[in-house]
Amino acid sequence: MADREDLKRWVVDALNEAGGRSSLIEVAKHIWDSHEGELRGSGDLFYKWQYDMRWAATALRKEGIMADGWSLRG
Repeated sequence: MADREDLKRWVVDALNEAGGRSSLIEVAKHIWDSHEGELRGSGDLFYKWQYDMRWAATALRKEGIMADGWSLRG
């Protein structure tokens, strides 16, 4: 079952696939296209995954992995 921590990894994966920078919409599309089954089987996360995707981005910024906006540091 997927959880918030998985979303952190999935956001990074989506940004890496896009060359390090993307839009919120493109990140969400990538996550849905890559992890729809996991999201559907994740209980309550299915109903709030896009909110939690934004939480994941904030957490990744605090950890120094993401820069402002939807891009990776470095």
